[in-house]
Amino acid sequence: MWQRFTERARHVVFFAQEEAIRFGANHVCTEHLLLGLLRDGDSVACRALERMGFSLEGIRQELEPQIPHGDGQLTQDMQLTPRAKRVIDLAYDEKRHLNNNYIGTEHLLLGLIREGEGLAGRVLAKLGVDLERTRREVQALQDGGTAT
Repeated sequence: MWQRFTERARHVVFFAQEEAIRFGANHVCTEHLLLGLLRDGDSVACRALERMGFSLEGIRQELEPQIPHGDGQLTQDMQLTPRAKRVIDLAYDEKRHLNNNYIGTEHLLLGLIREGEGLAGRVLAKLGVDLERTRREVQALQDGGTAT
């Protein structure tokens, strides 16, 4: 499943696992994926957010207080929740939509926005992160130009 992921996208998933552990969760949820995404400020996803006027720290500050803290009962293999798996599926769909042959951070961001029901999607929507605008910004970054 992870073979089409870029190195950065794999790091996001690893960071998401670390974030889940930090919050005492035994599963990776959408909010952990978003926090993992925000940790690499130079990724395409983060550059797209910043170019649209969103502060990475502002997103983090909106998200973190809403994340439930678990009991810290860690399991050997941290699994994705069904919603987080859906984000991955949607990232694959976004890869196809953008005619890419890899899954990058930008596809994970678009998957988080599209999933919309998890905490990450709700926070992004509340802050005004729009799917179509984000797609245009991602495409512009991939093309090396500016968004329209």
